[in-house]
Amino acid sequence: MEKIKVNGINLAYEHRGRSEPLVLIHGYPLDRTTWNEAASLLEPDFDLIIPDLRGMGQSDAVDKTYTVTDLASDIAGLLDHLKIQKAFIAGHSMGGYVALAFARAYPNRVRGLGIISSQVLADSSERKKGRYQTAKDVQEKGISVVVDSMTTKLSADARIQSFVREVMQRQKPAGIIGSVKAMAERDDSSDLFKSFKFSVVIIHGDADALIPVERGREMKAALPSAHYAELKGAGHMAMMESPQATVNALDRFLNN
Repeated sequence: MEKIKVNGINLAYEHRGRSEPLVLIHGYPLDRTTWNEAASLLEPDFDLIIPDLRGMGQSDAVDKTYTVTDLASDIAGLLDHLKIQKAFIAGHSMGGYVALAFARAYPNRVRGLGIISSQVLADSSERKKGRYQTAKDVQEKGISVVVDSMTTKLSADARIQSFVREVMQRQKPAGIIGSVKAMAERDDSSDLFKSFKFSVVIIHGDADALIPVERGREMKAALPSAHYAELKGAGHMAMMESPQATVNALDRFLNN
């Protein structure tokens, strides 16, 4: 693990592997360690850059409000530091929102985009209200409210539940609050998604309890050229529940 100063914060990341650069962005309320197993399988084919998003893992948390575009800017700064102009960008869940924001802000730096257990739609007004309530609850009661509510939604697999619970318990309240507010205010990316000319890979578990598999199917319908991998029996943690299938799908970047 290394750290660099980007946009005034210390950003933690791992840099491993060889060949073509691929950024792996974790979801909420997690950190880069959720990519460990898949990253080991991807190392032979990709130069992996695996950050902890601002506020999460070992990266600095900030009290001020930020957006998914700010998170994308952190990724751009990290690539600048590594002297990587263009990369494949793959994001899981909230990481998918960051990947889409990166493609919106830096289209010329994207070689291909991977959207894992995520969606292009913005929050409904009801969902946005719920996120702000979560932020309020964390502020008043601590992160246990998120840990308790999210563990079984992330996966039905007891081994993975134990892992993600431990990951969530070590997150900082400010990071969780910042993340939910950033997600609440993200742009709808439906029209943007349809315009992509670079390679796109969509990966979704058919048993996802957080973002229904229909969102993945809708993305494939909106962009027929995208490679779509629907993982039978997998929940929200696709890259942990079906690591080899996830890697096989991401390897499609190298075949286009």
